[in-house]
Amino acid sequence: QVQLVESGGGLVQPGGSLRLSCAASGSISSINTMGWYRRAPGKQRELVAGITRGGSTNLADSVQGRFAISRDNAKNTVYLYLQMNSLKPEDTAVYYCNVITGTYSRYWGQGTQVTVSS
Repeated sequence: QVQLVESGGGLVQPGGSLRLSCAASGSISSINTMGWYRRAPGKQRELVAGITRGGSTNLADSVQGRFAISRDNAKNTVYLYLQMNSLKPEDTAVYYCNVITGTYSRYWGQGTQVTVSS
């Protein structure tokens, strides 16, 4: 089992920045890929960014050049970050941390709201 706790969402003006954090605990040695998804009102959930155990990253076309994903392995916790710059109103969504283990189990965080509005 992996437990995920997210933080860092909020209200920001267009052009602003936010950093989302996700703390993963429990069976962290089983974690393979980590990622951030988002669900905007009236839309399907979409992958925003992913990072593998080896550090390879991928970003959705819509956030290329503006967002960055990173992870930090501590002793009993793995931290996942999403640095979001040059935010746009269309980035408004609930953002979810996601983990896939080596046995292909998938875990989700509770979600954190990001609202980009003037």
